[in-house]
Amino acid sequence: MARMKKKSFRNRITLGDIINVIVLLAFTFLCFYPFWYIFIGSVSNPNISVRTLTFLPRDVTWFNYREVLRSKGLMEAMTVSVARTVLGTLLSVLLTSFMAYLFTLRKMPARKFFYRLVIITMYLSGGLIPTFLVFKSYGLLNSFWVYIIPGAISVYNMVLVKTFMENGVPESLGESASLDGAGPMTIFFRIMLPLSLPILATIALFVAVGQWNSWFDNMIYNTRNSELDTLQYLLYKKLNEANKIAEAARSGSTTMVGEMLTKQMTLTPDSIRMTITMLVTLPILCVYPFLQKYFVKGIMVGAVKG
Repeated sequence: MARMKKKSFRNRITLGDIINVIVLLAFTFLCFYPFWYIFIGSVSNPNISVRTLTFLPRDVTWFNYREVLRSKGLMEAMTVSVARTVLGTLLSVLLTSFMAYLFTLRKMPARKFFYRLVIITMYLSGGLIPTFLVFKSYGLLNSFWVYIIPGAISVYNMVLVKTFMENGVPESLGESASLDGAGPMTIFFRIMLPLSLPILATIALFVAVGQWNSWFDNMIYNTRNSELDTLQYLLYKKLNEANKIAEAARSGSTTMVGEMLTKQMTLTPDSIRMTITMLVTLPILCVYPFLQKYFVKGIMVGAVKG
């Protein structure tokens, strides 16, 4: 009996199955290897690892991580990045979803006009200098709120949430709640938000990744307050410092090399770049598995109308 089962199982394996497995394994390897290469590059001796592609670390050292983690103001920058990511994500999800909910209400005055007016902002922008002047007039420069307020509402995310609410949440639920005496705020917080969890988790991931990886706004709008430097901007300055040292070493200058000659033998721009990539990617990789089950459903229902 056991032999018959083994024989029937073998008969079910076709050449197409084998090809599918090989293709999927190759695709998995292509997706995984860049992350693995960055990791082994961050823990290997850079004088060896940068010469050729490798599959295993060479001359393992944690010097790169120690140098990056010893950067002055690292913990303060980490606190700022975490604070802007958490607060910015919560505020953006709340305001964006509430705006989307308002545009689903058929009784909203001039709903189509305001919706189209908002959509226009996706295609037209004032540019960097007008934006800087607007932030200056509002007193947002060199303040923590310049990280939070400008990105509080995303039109793209609003469109996704609006489409999800129109397709995934029955309109009769809001109507029945309204007949029972529930107001718009009650319907929004007790009905629309709980039933829109997949798309809310999706846009929360979008906003969190954007907030965590953002550094350009720090460089442009918070130049005079180093206490508000984000982790990304601090690591950006660390990478620039390593690039300057390497350039000075290549040009034969002794003014910038000096006492850092020994460090330069181990600390290179490539190794610092890989180390920084690992440090800033790990938090997002830890968060993504918890939101993955909502991601596909949220993005599919929120992006397709009808």
